[in-house]
Amino acid sequence: MFASLSRAARRRVLALSAALLVVCGALVWWLVPFGSPAPSGTVTFSTGVPTGVYQRYGKLLKQALAEDLPEVSIRLTDSEGSQQNLARVASGEADFTVATADAVAQYQRERKPGFERLRGCARLYDDYVQLVVRKGSAIRKVQDLRGLRVGVGQDGSGVRLIADRVLAAAGLAPVRDIEPVSAGIDTMPGHLESGDLDAFFWSGGLPTHAVQTLSERFEVRLIPLDGTLVDRLHDVGESTRHYRSAVIPADAYAKAQDGQQVGTLAVANLLVTTVEADPDLVEGFTRTVIRSRDEIGGQVHPAQLVDLRTAIYTEPLTLHEGARRYYRSVKP
Repeated sequence: MFASLSRAARRRVLALSAALLVVCGALVWWLVPFGSPAPSGTVTFSTGVPTGVYQRYGKLLKQALAEDLPEVSIRLTDSEGSQQNLARVASGEADFTVATADAVAQYQRERKPGFERLRGCARLYDDYVQLVVRKGSAIRKVQDLRGLRVGVGQDGSGVRLIADRVLAAAGLAPVRDIEPVSAGIDTMPGHLESGDLDAFFWSGGLPTHAVQTLSERFEVRLIPLDGTLVDRLHDVGESTRHYRSAVIPADAYAKAQDGQQVGTLAVANLLVTTVEADPDLVEGFTRTVIRSRDEIGGQVHPAQLVDLRTAIYTEPLTLHEGARRYYRSVKP
């Protein structure tokens, strides 16, 4: 029958058949789902103290995630810092967070609740330990803090963890030899300016906005932390091997450094979730962290240091399968 049709008629039949195949294919694609559905639902991201890098980074990352994962609603919660962040994720109170590698190692070493559930998504940027004093202060080294009022971070923060360790490495008992003041970066600069503190510790990306703002309105200095402190910290044990000697560049806080580099300690920040987190969600979350680096870094400078080549190294945490899937997809 088809052969008896005219050439023009056969062309019309073939064209109609092709059109029907396209329509049927589209209907099948629409009616029958292929692959995994896009991640959806509400996700809680535990950040940090107001004006700190964690919180500022979290707010900008939330905006980027809204574009890349439109079906996912991100809820940000403030926290005291790394130690509290890890407890929240391990307990299920939060789904994602940022924490320093030393805080993660300590959480694991102490086998705190849910430690075995924690997984890494990305190595982000390094935190630099900053010991800030008034410019005219007689304090020149950590040992000079003896008997003084020192801001050491909040109880659940990574700052508190490293401040206690630095003090101990310098031969000072964190409770007996100084007057420790539990406060965050949102209040410590004001306390130093008003004279309620003689010094304060901070551990964060460079430059930390709160420290930079303080240095521009009030004369301050950074106290060097020499390399011998790193050696003494490493002698403590496994959970302290994540510290390394580092240098705060001369232009990090131009008005506080008088053109001089300042020796210090650094430790990596990790993006953390749990083994139960949906692999598709983790893959999308990790992708956004890497892709948004430059955009976020324009406002939060440490984010510029997120590097695809090193992001995969989330030690001491095992890499989450969803994050591993992302890194494999972009492997050259």
